[in-house]
Amino acid sequence: MTEIGQISLFAGLLISLYTAVAALFGAKKDVPELLESARYGVIVIAGLVTIASAALLYAIIGHDFQVAYVAQYSSRDMSLFYLVSSFWAGNDGSMLLWAWALAVYSAIVVVQNRRQNQELMPYVIAVLMANSIFFLALLTFVSSPFTRTPGVPADGQGLNPLLENMGMFFHPTTLYLGYVGFTVPFAFAMAALITGRVGDQWIRSTRRWTLFAWFFLGLGNLFGAQWAYVELGWGGYWAWDPVESASFMPWLTGTAYLHSVMIQQRRGMLKVWNIVLIILTMALVLFGTFLTRSGVLSSVHSFGQSSLGGFFVGFIGVLLIGSFGLLLDRLPLLKSENQLDSLMSRESSFLLNNLLLVGVAFATFWGTIFPLISEAVRGVKITVGPPFYNQVNGPIFLGLILLMGICPLIGWRKASTENLIRNFLYPAGVGIATGVALFLFGMPDFFEILSLSLVSFVTATILLEVARGTRARHQTSGQNYLRSLWALVWRNKPRYGGYIVHLGVLLLALGVAASAFSKVETEGVVKRGESIAIKDYVLTYEGLSSFPTESRDVVTAAVSVKNSAGRKIDSMAPAKTFHKTHKEPVTEVAIRTTLLEDLYVILMGWDGDVVTLKVLVNPMVVWLWVGGVVMLIGTAVAFWPDAREKRSLVAYLATAERRELALPGMVRHEA
Repeated sequence: MTEIGQISLFAGLLISLYTAVAALFGAKKDVPELLESARYGVIVIAGLVTIASAALLYAIIGHDFQVAYVAQYSSRDMSLFYLVSSFWAGNDGSMLLWAWALAVYSAIVVVQNRRQNQELMPYVIAVLMANSIFFLALLTFVSSPFTRTPGVPADGQGLNPLLENMGMFFHPTTLYLGYVGFTVPFAFAMAALITGRVGDQWIRSTRRWTLFAWFFLGLGNLFGAQWAYVELGWGGYWAWDPVESASFMPWLTGTAYLHSVMIQQRRGMLKVWNIVLIILTMALVLFGTFLTRSGVLSSVHSFGQSSLGGFFVGFIGVLLIGSFGLLLDRLPLLKSENQLDSLMSRESSFLLNNLLLVGVAFATFWGTIFPLISEAVRGVKITVGPPFYNQVNGPIFLGLILLMGICPLIGWRKASTENLIRNFLYPAGVGIATGVALFLFGMPDFFEILSLSLVSFVTATILLEVARGTRARHQTSGQNYLRSLWALVWRNKPRYGGYIVHLGVLLLALGVAASAFSKVETEGVVKRGESIAIKDYVLTYEGLSSFPTESRDVVTAAVSVKNSAGRKIDSMAPAKTFHKTHKEPVTEVAIRTTLLEDLYVILMGWDGDVVTLKVLVNPMVVWLWVGGVVMLIGTAVAFWPDAREKRSLVAYLATAERRELALPGMVRHEA
C-alpha cells in the first residue's frame, strides 16, 4: 500500500508540472483544449494526493512498522483517535497533510470557477501548481513518509506523551486549513497582476476564501493556546514561543488585509497596499512552516533539526522576488481612484488599524528572528522573552481595541461633529464609568483598568449600533424587535457577522487582560492533612496514590478544595505520568473552571508522602474559549451564502470582464 502512496505522489508531481505548463501555454496561445486539460489535471492531482494520504493512514492504522514514519509516531496501544492524529505528528506526515489540503483547495477553486474568472483562472492554476510542485517534490525526493526500513520492529515508539491530547487532532488540522487557505487569495492576486486585471474582481472572488483561511488560522492558534494551558503544566496559554509567534503573524497581516480590502471595494483606494498585505501573509505562512521544520530556533512545537530549512528559504525568496517584481511592473495600473479626504473618516481609521496590525506583526517578527541575528553578529543566541512582546505589543493591542469601536461607526470620506457625538457619546460614557467603577472597587493596575474600560467602550458601540438598526427596521417594517433583529442580521450578513466576530475578540481581550494582570499563584510543600491557602480557596492534601496503565504509570495527589466559608466545593487530582517509552514524566494538571476564574493545581514533585504543589488562580480564562465560539458564530454568519450577493457578484464579474477587456492599451494575456 505504501508503494501506491509513493507512486501517487510522484505521479502527482509530474501532473502538477504538466498542469502548470498547460495552463500558462494554453492562456498564452489561446488553446482551449490545453486550458481544459489543466483544469482536469488539478482534479486528478487532488485524487492522487488523496490516495497517498489514504495509503499513509492505512499503514498507520494497520501497524505497518516497516514504514519508518509509522514506527516512529505510532504504537499498538494507541487508540484510533491518536493513530489518526499521528498522521501529522511528524515532519513528513504533516507536509503530506499540507499537500493534500492544497490539492483539495485547488480542485474546489477550479470547480467553483468553471464559468467565472476565465481570464484569471489559467494563472491562478499556475500559481497553485507552483506551490503543489514544491511540496510534492519535497515529499517525493527529500522527506517521504513512505520510507521503509529493512527490519520490522515488534512495536512502534508511539506519540510523544505531550501530544496525547485532544489538541493534537484539532490544533494542527485547523492551523493547516488556515495556512493553506491563504494560498488561494494569493494565487488570485498574482493572476490579477499577471493579466493586468487589477480591479477588485479578484478580491470579490476570494472574499470567502480569505475569511475561511483567516478564521481557521485564528482557531488553530486558539486550540494551540488551550492545548498548552491544559497539557504543558506551567499555568499559561501563550508564551510567545517562536512557533506560536510564527502562526500568529500571518493571522495579523490577514486581519489587516480583510479590513483593508473594504476600502478598495468602497473607494478604489489602497490597491498596492492590499497586494503587499497578501504577499506578506503568504510569505509569513511559509516562514512559519520554515521555523517548524528547520530547527533553527528552539521550540516545544517544532519538529527539530531537518534538511528542509534551506528549501523553504529558497522558496520564500523566489516568492518574494517574483511577487514584488510583478507588483513593481504593474504599479501604473494600481493607481488609487480616490484620495483620503479627512483624518476623521472611516478610511483613515481603517488605515491606522492596518498600520497597528502590521506593527504588531513586525515587532513579533523582530522578536522571533532576533536570536538568529544575535548569533550571526555576536555568536550567541539571545532569546527575546515575553516581557519584550508584552511591553511592545501590549499598548498596540490597546490601540487596536479602541479602533475596533471607532472604525465601523465613523462615517466614510469625512465624519461630521454631529456624527461623532451621536455615535460615541454614550459608549464613551460607558467606558469611563467602567474605569471609574474598577478604580473605586480597588483594582490596582492602571493597564488592566484601561483594558477593561476599552472593552466596555467597544462593546457599547457595537450594541448601540445593533440597537439603532433594529429599531429603525422595527419602525419601517412593523415587525417585533426580535424579528427585526433577525432580519437585520440576515440581510446584512457580512456587516453584522463582523460585529459578532468583534464581540468574540472582545471576550478574548477580556480573558487575556484579566488573566494577565490579576493572576495569583503560590507554591507549598505539604504533608498529608496540611493545607495551602490562596485567594478564597483552601486546598488540603489528602494523600498520594499510584497505578499502572497499559502504556504508563500514574502518580496522583488527592486534593480537597474548600471555599473561604469552610465548605468543601471540589476534589482535584493533579498527577504526573511516566510513559514506558519516554524518559521524561508528563505533568497532568487539575483545573477547576468557573465563569470568573480557574483554580489550577500542579503536582511539582514528592518525597514519600510529602508533596510540592503549585497553585494558581487564573481569572476569566474561560472567556478566551467562549470568545472563540462567538467568533465561530460571527464568521459563519459573514460566510453564509446570500442569493442577492451571488447575483451581484455574477453581474459585477460580467461587467468587469467587459470593461477591462475594453481598456485601451491592454493586451489580452499580455504576460
